[in-house]
Amino acid sequence: MEQTYVMIKPDAVQRGLIGEIISRIERKGLKIAAMRMNVMDKNSAKAHYKEHSERPFFTSLIEYVISGPSVSMVVEGNNSIVIMRAINGATNPVNALPGTIRGDLAVETGRNIVHASDSPEAAKREISIHFKDDEITGYKKIDEAWLYE
Repeated sequence: MEQTYVMIKPDAVQRGLIGEIISRIERKGLKIAAMRMNVMDKNSAKAHYKEHSERPFFTSLIEYVISGPSVSMVVEGNNSIVIMRAINGATNPVNALPGTIRGDLAVETGRNIVHASDSPEAAKREISIHFKDDEITGYKKIDEAWLYE
């Protein structure tokens, strides 16, 4: 079962969109294996976005992501990484298709509501930043039904 990291960013939390976003994930058939809401600490934010550390927007990105509560999730299902990226829509909401989270709910790249890992390697790294192994409740399929491990 593939897992990915998903974050509902502070702008979405502030706007009261947590339920809407979780509902879209679950309606698609993906499972939430771990979830927490907190204000991300600066070190975790820097580790999470380390691939952008040399970019001019890095400092403002870190300040934004620690500016208020966000929701961190481990989402799992077959092809969960690709599916979550599709559900989220294009990074720039102007280019995001209607029906996607960003296409329906976001208006600017800097406040684009959600994040999802872009590869299996990124998912593994990002999940390890935000969750301990024993905080993740996996699912397994038993006789065509999804059950907690």
